[in-house]
Amino acid sequence: QVQLVESGGGLVQPGGSLRLSCAASGNIFTSDVMGWYRQAPGKQRELVATFTRSGSIVYRDSVKGRFTISRDISKNTVTLQMNSLKPEDTAVYYCNAQSTRWPTSWGQGTQVTVSS
Repeated sequence: QVQLVESGGGLVQPGGSLRLSCAASGNIFTSDVMGWYRQAPGKQRELVATFTRSGSIVYRDSVKGRFTISRDISKNTVTLQMNSLKPEDTAVYYCNAQSTRWPTSWGQGTQVTVSS
């Protein structure tokens, strides 16, 4: 199983930006699924953005145009740039990786709080 370590969460005012990073302990291939989920208090974990096995990108509708996911295969990292943050973006954000080579992996989570 690959280990995932997230960084970059914090407190930001509405309209602000944050950048989340996730580093994987093993080699990530372009055919691997790697992305971000989030879970707000009292709610289910939901997909935010992810690279699919075909290499395409999927965003949840509420973050389209505001969030951008990117990855660096050579460094085994995936990044989520979050702009124009809203209070409803407040949640714990989790990095996720799926591969045919190892079980699905989750990071420990990083808190993002959007509040004035």
